Formats: sequence, structure tokens, C-alpha cells
Amino acid sequence: MIIKTFPIAEKLLKKGLNLNLTLLDLLNKEADSLRHLTNPTLLSNLAKAKKETVSQLNLFSKQLSQVLATEKLDMSAEGVSLYFKKAEEVSVNTDKANVYWEEILANARQCRSLNENNGASINLLTQYSQRSLHILQGKSQQPTTYGADGSAKRELFSHTLYSV
Repeated sequence: MIIKTFPIAEKLLKKGLNLNLTLLDLLNKEADSLRHLTNPTLLSNLAKAKKETVSQLNLFSKQLSQVLATEKLDMSAEGVSLYFKKAEEVSVNTDKANVYWEEILANARQCRSLNENNGASINLLTQYSQRSLHILQGKSQQPTTYGADGSAKRELFSHTLYSV
């Protein structure tokens, strides 16, 4: 059976690598955009493109999982390695597929790191925006009192510095 499924797996891995590279490119563009605080529309468009690419990557994962399931293997790095070993046992050349897989793994690590950094940057920008909004609304930045239950409460009286 692996002789029939391996060409499919190899095509899937090539497609997965291309999708992976697309996601990496989008994450790099997002990081650059966040560093230079460019147009918010650009960030929104990048987010939409990332969502679509991740959706396609999920489909790739499901399809590869189905191929691996034909050999009773799970979708994991170990499962893919065992799949390659089984293919080699029946004299199938796995060189190309192996390169695709290794590149997918390396790029996925980069994607994870970039995504975490971008998420942290977005979180910081959100906090700064919230603080600015609170200042404009005249709200205290620090809790100043405690309730009967011990929870911190902001000042009850504030005045708006700016109104839209």
C-alpha cells in the first residue's frame, strides 16, 4: 500500500512546505509592520491572510494524517519518520520527501517563535492603547481603594479629559 500512497505523501509534503513558507513570510511581514507601526489596515490584511494560510495548513495536516493512517501511523514527527522507514524498506526513494519534511519542521519552529513575538508586540500595543484611552477618559491608572471583599477598585469619581 505504501508504494501507492507515497507519491501522494510527497506531493502533500511539497504543498505543506509551500504553505509553511507562505506563513513564515506573512509572519515576517507582520513583525516588520509592528516594528514600524505601519497602517493598521495592512495588519488586518496580514491577519486575514494568516488565517487563510493556517486553514490550508490544517487541511494539509488532515490529508497527511489520512495517508499516515493507511500504515496505522499517527500524525507526528515520529509517525512521519516511521512512514519514511517503511517506504525505504520497499525501495522507495524518500530523499525529496525527507528534505520537505525537515524544512517544514524547521520553518514551523521559526513560525512559532515569530508568532509568539508578534503576539507579545500586539499585546503591548493594546495595553498602551488602553492606558491612553483611560487617561483621555480621566480614569485612574492604579487601583486606589479596596472593597469590603479585598478587591481593588478604581477611583469612583473621575472626569473626562476628552470627549468624542
